[in-house]
Amino acid sequence: MRFAIGLVFLVGCVDGFTGANVQLDLSAFTPNQASDNRPPVPMAELPAQTHFTLWRVDSGSGTDVFTALQQFEVHRVADIGSACFIDVGDQVPFPGVHVTEFARKMGESVMIPDITNPPAGATEQDRIDAATAVQRANNVQLLATSPEGVKVITTASPTLYPPVDADCTGTGLPPPVCRDDVSNARRLAICTEIWAADPLKFEGTDRVLTSPLNGTTFGFVIGLNRINNSPVGGAQFLVSDPLDAPRPDAFAITIDPDGTTVPGTIFLYGVPTMTTRGVIHVRMTSPINPMATAVLAIVTDLSEDEVDF
Repeated sequence: MRFAIGLVFLVGCVDGFTGANVQLDLSAFTPNQASDNRPPVPMAELPAQTHFTLWRVDSGSGTDVFTALQQFEVHRVADIGSACFIDVGDQVPFPGVHVTEFARKMGESVMIPDITNPPAGATEQDRIDAATAVQRANNVQLLATSPEGVKVITTASPTLYPPVDADCTGTGLPPPVCRDDVSNARRLAICTEIWAADPLKFEGTDRVLTSPLNGTTFGFVIGLNRINNSPVGGAQFLVSDPLDAPRPDAFAITIDPDGTTVPGTIFLYGVPTMTTRGVIHVRMTSPINPMATAVLAIVTDLSEDEVDF
């Protein structure tokens, strides 16, 4: 079981809140979680069965004492390797279709398998639908696979999807290539059941980057959205305890196996360098990857905040 830290993520002003606001900028070299049931890419991904933890570190007793502030994961906002990277809702044409098969499914639906050579009887709307689907497929590839692809900071969950079936005739999760209506319906039912059982399990969508299919988005890793080359980045958490008395001696971000409540491998570490108007500033560096960095800005006590509210 994952241990409770008593954290709430909210946006905006909260009357009577006495905790701290933690704003986190993670560099583009932060690894993301691998898709479930797939080994991670070395140096670029973490096993799906791990998470990050942000800790305050107190050294007054002569021994470092770590206190957990927030658990989180980092994912590609469009994880094409996820078995549940699907379309959901009343407004989508093929509920349950794996997004990587959407363009082919649309081409079959409007009978335009090749947008460069539509049949003579194709309507203008059919041509638009087919071309839009192909453009969506191209955009998904940019979000998912480009070196600067969009990475999202999310809730952490130990839940893993079951392995996909060998083919389209099984009773479990169909492989992504299965785009027939029966497979789509079965995939939709299985995925939504998993999400209902674990609201922390993250699954993103390319349709609205800040509104995932499941889980919570805290923000983004510093990077670029290659669809329009716009910058993305920055995340925030609210923690329940003020962080000003006493002020922590350091902060750490560790990579921890799921199911543990003690610090694992230190990924980032830094000490407060400046305090201005109740804000702690921390620059974090990595002992395992010199290219990975982070910046923390912490409003230590929102009950006395003179900066944001």
